[in-house]
Amino acid sequence: MVLHLSTFHLEGGAGVAATRLHKALQKSGVDSRLLTQFSSREEENVTSLADTKWQKRKAWSYFIAERLAFYPHEKDASVRFAFSPAKAGIDISEHPLVRQASVIHLHWVNFGFLSISSLEKLFQLGKPIVWTLHDMWTFTGGCHYSRGCDKFLTHCAYCPYLAKPDRYDISFSQFEAKEALYAKKNLALISPSNWLDQMVKKAPLTSGNSSKCIPNCIDTQFFAPLDKNMARMNLGLPVEKKLILFTGANIQDVRKGFSYFQEALALVKSHFPHIEVMIFGKADKDNLVDFPVPVHYLGKITEPHGMVDAYNAADLIVVPSLEDNLPNTIMEAMSCGTPAVGFETGGIPEMIDHKKNGYVAELKSALSLMEGIKWVLENDQDGEIAALAREKVLESYSEHIIADQYQQLYQSLLNG
Repeated sequence: MVLHLSTFHLEGGAGVAATRLHKALQKSGVDSRLLTQFSSREEENVTSLADTKWQKRKAWSYFIAERLAFYPHEKDASVRFAFSPAKAGIDISEHPLVRQASVIHLHWVNFGFLSISSLEKLFQLGKPIVWTLHDMWTFTGGCHYSRGCDKFLTHCAYCPYLAKPDRYDISFSQFEAKEALYAKKNLALISPSNWLDQMVKKAPLTSGNSSKCIPNCIDTQFFAPLDKNMARMNLGLPVEKKLILFTGANIQDVRKGFSYFQEALALVKSHFPHIEVMIFGKADKDNLVDFPVPVHYLGKITEPHGMVDAYNAADLIVVPSLEDNLPNTIMEAMSCGTPAVGFETGGIPEMIDHKKNGYVAELKSALSLMEGIKWVLENDQDGEIAALAREKVLESYSEHIIADQYQQLYQSLLNG
């Protein structure tokens, strides 16, 4: 049995990716289970550590303890959830599912789910461990994305996320603790993007471990093209407009590049006067008041069919992330036949084939982003780019393709 460990079930990109892989493996005949700290809803073979009211309070206490451990060190509120000290966590080494597992598959396990100490106890069980990285945390001294800092390539210290960085700050101590942890073998580090895999191979903490790239997967039968006009009517959106989609778990996160999106729209609206924007995700509506074009704010969409409608309603999606791994939003949109425009960063250029199924813009250039929007709208009149976007997902991210790669990996670890 393969046991997946994830802080979240259907919340956040990492939780969604973990659940999708778990389901894809089940469809392929693998005995797969998912153990989470927080569950979004009841599902077969998904177990939450916080089922009862008392357990939920206990789980939240670990989350609070983890944040309080970082609070005295944080530079300011903007980095509050961008650094995980991994001080608070649950010892699950005696959990029945952990004991039954032949392979332990880690995903995103921060926010009070697993601490360094928790991970150490899991590693001591001697079972094969696969760790799918959903950001940079595994090989840094605590940050999830380094924001240009390259200290993780030598030894973390003087961390720019901290109020008082110094030689022996908490990034230094976490780096040391991870170094001792990763010395234990039978660990495979999997990156959904080649970009992240290359950093795993360069980073001193992880360069000695087995690593490779296996992308995330998606259910291409569910995330599939629908009639665009019908999707728009379902969401109460105008049928005759050109609609551009922006989405994210928190669009006010600086890393999501929302300001570049706004600037690009101000530039492109003279070329396409009938352009409008649709946004779903966490957002402060006050920040959308002075937007350069009309905005349709759809709020936070948690119902999967609503997401499919939103992707199908759009003429294209813009993902101006400044740092990202392999964004689910691009994969979901392209699977629905919606072309994507994104910056040349992280795994985004691996997903979008420039001027074939979308457009890869120059990083941090609103002008280049505008050119990408313009290119898609001008060149996808017959739906050829949309069809190629869908084809890319079918060929690269389909469930059976990714499940097969993971099955081969599990067998290689079990066979020694």
